[in-house]
Amino acid sequence: VINNEFGFLDREQPKADFLLYFEEKAKKHYDKWIIVYRHFERFVNGKCSFGDVTIELCNKFREYLLTAKQLRHPKLTITRNSAAGYWSTFRALLKEAYKERLLKENLNDFIEDIEYEEVKKNFLTADEVKLLAATPCEKPILKAASLFSILTGLRISDIIKLRWEDIRPDADGEMAMFIRIQKTQKESIHPLSPEMLALCGERDKGIVFKGFNRSMTQEPLKKWLKAAGITKRITFHRFRDTFATLQLAAGTDIYTVSKMLDHANVTTTQIYARLVDSTKRDTVGRIKLS
Repeated sequence: VINNEFGFLDREQPKADFLLYFEEKAKKHYDKWIIVYRHFERFVNGKCSFGDVTIELCNKFREYLLTAKQLRHPKLTITRNSAAGYWSTFRALLKEAYKERLLKENLNDFIEDIEYEEVKKNFLTADEVKLLAATPCEKPILKAASLFSILTGLRISDIIKLRWEDIRPDADGEMAMFIRIQKTQKESIHPLSPEMLALCGERDKGIVFKGFNRSMTQEPLKKWLKAAGITKRITFHRFRDTFATLQLAAGTDIYTVSKMLDHANVTTTQIYARLVDSTKRDTVGRIKLS
């Protein structure tokens, strides 16, 4: 107790199981933590104590992530951006361990980030959204869930588990979603417009988008997009990107969009700002010399 309170080095602490600590932390966070834990477990061959966690080990794990194979698809190498995300998660773990005085120094001060590569994201224009909304879909529930994602920016994981109990009046008496975001486990309140509510259908109990599942986002989604004459490669997640870019193009400030997307940092939202050429054009002429 005294060692922990005053920061004295406990001789037994370096022998403690860092891998077990990582696993327990991963269980309390979202899915990405579990993936990073499994990669780290494979990297250290299933054994790692706190004493083993050094700058050298961290740098070697960084190198491992840059060339590692995917867990689900062993023939494929994880992308650089996935590696950057996994490395960021691992650094968050090191930060927590240091704050809890389980590591005697902040290793993040001595290791470098993995830089993200800028990736071109496909998204729908406002006209394409209207076109898609006007196009019949073989799976009506897929259409409703897709348009709901475009209007709210909600992830597929949150749409699938959305329940009618989550939709109720807010403090102002307006309808809103009160949900716990699956990825971050943070509670969030999203105001709902009449159009958004209409996509949910008649009020019931239990799951809102009953029958909607991930398999529909493969061939059924492709057929619906093709029927609408949309040739871009659009996945279900691109509907979230569409929400962000259209909001920014419409003049919504980036901080509000960041909150609506439940981003932990506005830096993540800035990726979408670079996609909106119309926003850049609108700034021309705002600063004048006379």
